[in-house]
Amino acid sequence: MSVSLVLIVIMAVLFACGVYAMLERSLTRVLIGFLLLGNAANLLLLVVMGEPGLAPFYGAEGEVSDPLPQALTLTAIVITFAVSAFLLALIYRSWQLGQADTVTDDETDIAVRERSLGAEETMDDEAELGGDDATTDFIGVDTSPITVLGSRDVPGLVDDAPTDRPAPRRPGSDRGGDRS
Repeated sequence: MSVSLVLIVIMAVLFACGVYAMLERSLTRVLIGFLLLGNAANLLLLVVMGEPGLAPFYGAEGEVSDPLPQALTLTAIVITFAVSAFLLALIYRSWQLGQADTVTDDETDIAVRERSLGAEETMDDEAELGGDDATTDFIGVDTSPITVLGSRDVPGLVDDAPTDRPAPRRPGSDRGGDRS
């Protein structure tokens, strides 16, 4: 096994464990899963970087490392830290309010779960009755929030917008002549 293959296997295990942990209802496990995903993303960037080389300074001789994966890794570390701090604040607040860090179902979730298949088919049938002509919320011109006005609709407004019509030719003007 080479070092790259070991890193790839470790990265795959971290991704799998991170996704599995994030699918739990406990916010602490979601935080642990997110941290595992962040570390797996950093390993992915390390694997993508390729062969190590010299520092990417101007005028360096020989093979130079690509600085982009290093910059992306630093950015990923900062983002992981910020989201982890936010999740810790959510976990702390959830513990203060309910003495538990699990996400529970509310009334809407329970109603959606208990809805029968027949009710879903009825809703699908009602959606099909709407027709294709109602593609926007603003059906008529009277209820439209935007009114397009022309220069004739506003008294005293001079329309100076360019048009596609050619400008009228002035008498005495020479087109294409050489001016000296």
